Amino acid sequence: MARYATRLGRDPAATYRQIDVVGRTAEADPHALVALLYDELIHALRTLAWATEHRQFKVKSDKATRATAILFALEAGLDFDRGGDVARTLARLYHGARQAVIDASIGHDPAPFLDIAARLEEIAEAWRSMRGGALSGTSGA
Repeated sequence: MARYATRLGRDPAATYRQIDVVGRTAEADPHALVALLYDELIHALRTLAWATEHRQFKVKSDKATRATAILFALEAGLDFDRGGDVARTLARLYHGARQAVIDASIGHDPAPFLDIAARLEEIAEAWRSMRGGALSGTSGA
């Protein structure tokens, strides 16, 4: 119990986010998990931009690692047999974003992280709208 209280005392927001993520993933379907990965990725990239601007190197390192790991997870989850050209395009996008995060992590400019977040946010929105159409029985086309 003391360990939990100590962790909570250090960073209550991080503790809340961890509890929230666990709660959202416990019974989520694969489409909801992808949406969650996009949300977490965009949050990590924006926090990475903030940390870069404010010279918070530990946060910068942690969020760069998190963003890279999420991009790997998204790419690993692609079904190239069923996804065809879309899966190949997303694989290239994730690979390029991952490389851009790594390259930008060396510098002190937050703009690349915000640019990547903006591009991925568009894809996340498309994913959510496609999923919403599938759930309501309508097509997104």
